[in-house]
Amino acid sequence: MERLMAGVKQFQTEVFPEKRALFKNLAGEQHPEVLFITCADSRIDPHLITQSEPGDIFVAHNAGNLVPPEGSVRSSEAASVEYAIKVLGVRQIVVCGHSDCGAMKAVARPESQRGLPAVGDWLAHAQDAWRAAQSAGDALDFDERLRILIEQNVLAQLQHLITYSVVTQAFSAGRLKLHGWVYDIETGKVYQHGPAQGLFVELT
Repeated sequence: MERLMAGVKQFQTEVFPEKRALFKNLAGEQHPEVLFITCADSRIDPHLITQSEPGDIFVAHNAGNLVPPEGSVRSSEAASVEYAIKVLGVRQIVVCGHSDCGAMKAVARPESQRGLPAVGDWLAHAQDAWRAAQSAGDALDFDERLRILIEQNVLAQLQHLITYSVVTQAFSAGRLKLHGWVYDIETGKVYQHGPAQGLFVELT
């Protein structure tokens, strides 16, 4: 905690004064352009990865960057999607997975969920992705299968997003675009799904 409190002090004395005008403009309203759904993993910082300013992106963090299908469960994700589109008017949604994802490792190794019933219930929303990864064949080693699972999970959550009426309405009207990303922690590279290629390609 001492380190966090020291960080607050540094923010107040060094960072905030330089951005005082920005924070003054943000004090009473926000107009983010993007809803960024990503993992709660401590290594994932959307603002750092995208080099965005406060107010630019509306971030929803959870274990495994999951989006339960509409109506399956009342969740903060559903509330975030609804609020971002209807109230904030975001025009882009990014679902961003990442390398070495602990949630996806747990999906691939169900025995690791023993004694964690809440985790198990939550990770059930990644079962479509796990089935898709398994269809890749048995010859792959664990790391390669995990990479495929991470990518398939991003695609599965995009499919879940399309079950939301608020998403389909905005998408059909041309007011909303959906994007699937995977961030590689070790290299800093970001890969975006290209529907035309059916692959994740490096974002440049």
